[in-house]
Amino acid sequence: MKRLLLALVLTASVAVAGETGINVPYTRFTLPNGLTVILHEDHTTPTVSVNVYYHVGSGREKPGRTGFAHLFEHIMYEGSGHVPEGKYDQWLEMAGGDNNGSTNSDRTNYWINVPSNALELALFVESDRMGFLLDAMSPAKVDGQRDVVKNERRQSYENRPYGMASIRIDENLYPDDHPYHWPTIGSMEDLSAASYDDVVDFFRKYYGPNNASLSIGGDIDPVKTRALVEKWFSDVPAGPPVPPPGAPVAFLGAEKQLVLEDKVQLPRLYMAWHSPAIFTPGDAELDVVANVLAGGKNSRLFKRLVYELQIAQDVSAYQGSAHLGSSFQIVATARAGHTLAEVEKVITEELHRLLQDGVAQRELDRAVNQYEAGFLRRLESVGGFGGKVDQLNNYLTETGNPDYFNEDLARYRALGPGDVRSAAQTYLRDDNRVVLSVIPKGKPELASPARKEAK
Repeated sequence: MKRLLLALVLTASVAVAGETGINVPYTRFTLPNGLTVILHEDHTTPTVSVNVYYHVGSGREKPGRTGFAHLFEHIMYEGSGHVPEGKYDQWLEMAGGDNNGSTNSDRTNYWINVPSNALELALFVESDRMGFLLDAMSPAKVDGQRDVVKNERRQSYENRPYGMASIRIDENLYPDDHPYHWPTIGSMEDLSAASYDDVVDFFRKYYGPNNASLSIGGDIDPVKTRALVEKWFSDVPAGPPVPPPGAPVAFLGAEKQLVLEDKVQLPRLYMAWHSPAIFTPGDAELDVVANVLAGGKNSRLFKRLVYELQIAQDVSAYQGSAHLGSSFQIVATARAGHTLAEVEKVITEELHRLLQDGVAQRELDRAVNQYEAGFLRRLESVGGFGGKVDQLNNYLTETGNPDYFNEDLARYRALGPGDVRSAAQTYLRDDNRVVLSVIPKGKPELASPARKEAK
């Protein structure tokens, strides 16, 4: 009854963004049903953010049954037991709020930003889909969202230039039974084959409060907010115990050389290596390597490929940190009239120079300063993706400690040039990488030499 009553009482007001410093105090408690809750008080502006992490991503899926976690990111907005279809967004917008969600290999995240006087509305709608989603779910709704996801896959992968590159890389970087072998969006075949009962079973297994964490921050009274959390989430029954995720060892005994023809104008080179998991030794070091190689116009690869030789029109590098293991990637697009063999030759030269000579102290200082500046900018926002409330939840998920801000930043401040060189020598070997040439259809001469067709 309380859910039906609140559904009829909506307050409209205006949400305003806020800023804060680096201090992020919090309180933490756990409900009897297993839901972990984090509260952060910040009265800079009269707004509040509600952030839920379900500890399930595409890495929890199985071969032949992929795409379920991302499918639920869509289904969760289609109504629940006491929130009619279409009302989730409408009610929050009427209250002056906004919301969104995201899915990756390790977790699914939903956040709501509202004026502080609409906190109870946000907790009501979020708790209702955690506890009562199946009351409103139907085969027709699942089929409708299944079609939406299929169309999203076409737009983001099959029909987008270079769109299939990430899928081909992961398929070749990880063994078939590894949770990172398949894309978060799933395969067309698996989405088509999934039955309604398959989808229901996946929700019952992974979307209980004992496999979730709730982070709330902003203009709140912690005592009153805790009472509201207990009011709306205590009646959500716990799900079955969820064991921690695991994965087979992923390694490459030799370089994999691949070619993919696509409807593109310019050839693009992808180089990917296995690298250490998030927050483990080597993770921060490879962030620095990525910055030194391609972090801006003063980086080594940008200067050589784009400025000096003018054989590429862009180049990027990044450490794709993840829970069960990461991947380090370099991506470069050749300029018209040049081949990927030219591009790869220069990248390999610069990599070998870094492995042999390491990085200069000034390069390290610049990379750490840039990371620290970005770190502090993220702390200026309370809600949304990457804001303080989201970071509290992410740190809890990855480390078990919501207040991991100082430890995270200290990883970078403590680095010396020798640490960076050692990590690069350990992980960025020629026999530990996938090299993919994406070329225009019918132009095999633009690929890097000795490449085979991607599987």
